Amino acid sequence: MNVIVVAVGRLKESYLKEAEAEYVKRLRPYCKLEIREVKDEAKLLAAIPDRAAVVALDQTGATPSSREFAERYLRGGGGDTVVFAIGGADGHSEAVRERANHLVSFGKMTIAHRLVRVLLAEQIYRGYRILRGEPYHRD
Repeated sequence: MNVIVVAVGRLKESYLKEAEAEYVKRLRPYCKLEIREVKDEAKLLAAIPDRAAVVALDQTGATPSSREFAERYLRGGGGDTVVFAIGGADGHSEAVRERANHLVSFGKMTIAHRLVRVLLAEQIYRGYRILRGEPYHRD
């Protein structure tokens, strides 16, 4: 499966870049992961392939468990490409919400959008480990 993370903004902090890079490396045996950084929501929409399933990280979204996340969004739910969309500091536009097949939230707390990239990478890694029955996740 192809997994694309499209994020508004760039990671500037070296510690966040290193954390994200670690999960990208860990994911190599599981999927083809690509991270695209864009300047705004219009570019985010343009970066989404036509037939991709889109999961927008949004405060109004569902709050799945890690197992539910794996089953719903990583087990081929929508084709061979899934796009995870991360908005900027002000969240997503209505246009992105309408394009999304799913809205997902990491909870009610406010989390810096830069940090969400690392959290998402970890959850994708955890999800693939869950789907393959490999040790890492504990229910």
